[in-house]
Amino acid sequence: MRCPKCGCQDDRVLDSRSAREGASIRRRRQCLACDFRFTTFEEIVKEELRVIKRDGRREEFSRSKLERGVRRAAEKRPISDDQIRDLIDRVVMHFDGESEVTADDIGRAVMTLLHDVDEVAYIRFASVYQRFDNADQFVRTIRELGGKGKR
Repeated sequence: MRCPKCGCQDDRVLDSRSAREGASIRRRRQCLACDFRFTTFEEIVKEELRVIKRDGRREEFSRSKLERGVRRAAEKRPISDDQIRDLIDRVVMHFDGESEVTADDIGRAVMTLLHDVDEVAYIRFASVYQRFDNADQFVRTIRELGGKGKR
């Protein structure tokens, strides 16, 4: 492991513990050259999940693309990084063992979990995932949440 500060490859592990509900291991490390401390995560490399896009194309599942979409929906909302990582972990674990999954299935799984975390982030994600065209679709979705936002 290279030190992110000085680039040295010599380090020692200070602490190891399970993370993300046992899906990975979190390690605190210290560079032996500059004493900089940093954190790494190790996880099992699984068979790559393929996503079937709406236009029929297939591509490898990208956790970072999913995380970008969720973070964009959760921007300026009281949602922690841990909550976002946990949500994404749960989506990925939901499709564990699958070789292919549709983008719609992933979107529905995210929406189901995001609904319980933050309703505003849910609406934002839904507006992109469901391709809202006008304000009426926003109003309809808000009403489905239980009438919140009605005056």
